[in-house]
Amino acid sequence: MNETITRDVLTHHLTAFGNNDLNEILKDYTEESEVLTPDGPIRGLVAIRQFFADYFVTIPTGSDFNMRRLTVTGNAAYIVWSSDSTVASIPLGTDTFFLEEGKIRLHTVAANIIPRN
Repeated sequence: MNETITRDVLTHHLTAFGNNDLNEILKDYTEESEVLTPDGPIRGLVAIRQFFADYFVTIPTGSDFNMRRLTVTGNAAYIVWSSDSTVASIPLGTDTFFLEEGKIRLHTVAANIIPRN
């Protein structure tokens, strides 16, 4: 796959994430997509929608977000980031995206989430 397509999908995903826009985020996935998390795999659009809805509670629109690294190679993208909000501090987060036919087929995510009291 062309790196330009990977970058375009990643840019769309990150913009939708920053806007807490569930409908736009889901355009990047298919029913066969999987998100691999420390709590186990999440499969399908309904489960992925809920995963992001929950994440948006921790990282609401307007949160401080720092992209520390963004690497794209072929159909894969890797990001390292940190975030800070009134809800939580996340000193380190990482995601890897593997695309097929212009959609995110496999997405891994891990973050050190420190809730605020």
